[in-house]
Amino acid sequence: MFYHDKKLQYTVRVETPDPRFARMLQQAIGGVEGEIRVMLQYLFQAWGARGPAKYRDMLLETGTEEIAHVEMLATAVAMNLEGAPGSMQEQMAKQNPLVEAVMGGMDPRQYLSAGMAALASDANGVPFDGSHVYASGNLAADMYANVTAEATGRALATRLYHLTDDPGMKDMLSFLIARDTMHQQQWLAVLEELGGQQGVLPIPNSFPQEKEKQDVSYAFFSTAVDGIEPPSGRFTSGPSLDGKGEFSVVKIAPMGQEPKLAPPLPQAHAQLEQMQGGVRPQQTASQALGDSTIEVTPRTTKSKKASSK
Repeated sequence: MFYHDKKLQYTVRVETPDPRFARMLQQAIGGVEGEIRVMLQYLFQAWGARGPAKYRDMLLETGTEEIAHVEMLATAVAMNLEGAPGSMQEQMAKQNPLVEAVMGGMDPRQYLSAGMAALASDANGVPFDGSHVYASGNLAADMYANVTAEATGRALATRLYHLTDDPGMKDMLSFLIARDTMHQQQWLAVLEELGGQQGVLPIPNSFPQEKEKQDVSYAFFSTAVDGIEPPSGRFTSGPSLDGKGEFSVVKIAPMGQEPKLAPPLPQAHAQLEQMQGGVRPQQTASQALGDSTIEVTPRTTKSKKASSK
C-alpha cells in the first residue's frame, strides 16, 4: 500500500523553460537508464522477495522513493514545456509557438498526446515496456543488477547536468545524482552483508560447483589469431575473486562436434533441394512424422491422406 504527499520529494524549479531539454529529460523517465525502470525493478524484486524480511522492506522503501523521482522529473518536463526561450518568444507574433517548439527539438507527442506534459517514454518517444526490469528471485544477482542500474542512471543524470544552464534544473539533478550515489552504495552494502564476493560468487552459490566443468571455470578463453597476444590483467592470473580457483589463459579450440541437423519438415515447405538432401525421394511425410500431411518427391508434390493400417 502506498501513501502520497502532495509535496515533491525535492524542489523542482525552472527559470528558463526549454522544450528541447524537456525531451532530453524523458530519457531519465522512460529510458533504459531511467527512473521508471528502477522503480519497477525494486518493487518487483520486493514483491517476489523470499528470505530475510529486511531486504524486502529495504526494496519497498527504495522502490517507493523512485516513484517520487518519476514525479519530480515529470514535473520538470511539464515546467520546461510551459513556455519557450526568448529566441522563440520573439517569433510568436509571426508563428505558432508550439510549432516553433517542435521544430526546435521538442517531442511532438508531449503536446499531441499529453497536452504539454511528460510521457512514459524515452527521449526518442519509445514507450517504456519493462523489458529491462530485472527481478530474478536471486538476491545477490538482483543486487548486482541494481548497482548497474544506478551506475547507468547516474551517468545519464551527470550528462543531463551538463546539457542545461538552468540553475533550477542543475539543482534538481544534483539531488538525483546524490541519491544514485547512495543507492549504489546501498546495493553494494547488501552484497557485503551477504559475504562479499567470496560469499556470494559464483551466483547462484547454491549450485554445487562439482557439477560444473571446473577445468574451465576460471579460464580466460582467448580467441586471438596466431601471433596476437591475449590481453593480460587481473582476470588472467592469480586467485579468482571468489577464492575458489586460479585465473588462467587458454587458447580457445573447438571442443564439440560439427553440427548436423535433421532434414526440413515437409510441411514447413523448404526447397526440394534441401529436402532431397535428407529425405528419400519416395518417403512421405506421414512415414517421417507418423501423421497425415504431404508427400514429397523430387519433381511432384501432391496431397495425400495417411491410410490407417
